[in-house]
Amino acid sequence: MSADTRTPLDHVNASLNQLKEMRHYAKNYVEQLTAQWLLFDGELKKLKQAGNIEALMVQQGELYEALEKEIGELEEWVVKLQPAPEEAAG
Repeated sequence: MSADTRTPLDHVNASLNQLKEMRHYAKNYVEQLTAQWLLFDGELKKLKQAGNIEALMVQQGELYEALEKEIGELEEWVVKLQPAPEEAAG
């Protein structure tokens, strides 16, 4: 299917799939960063790097929340863009 023949629903589904993949990786990265931070919190504080890592964790969490919000909105569009049953049959 070329880009010219894709429907709006196709485009929304493609974007939705990409965002879901990003969400998956974002969640994994937050978990990994949190685990590292917990292991080395004392050392990071001594090096005055704990604040930098905490800021990254907050930003990563915000990205994850934004992805969740956008995924929800696109899932609503998928429902709205579904062809009516008579259109799908024809």
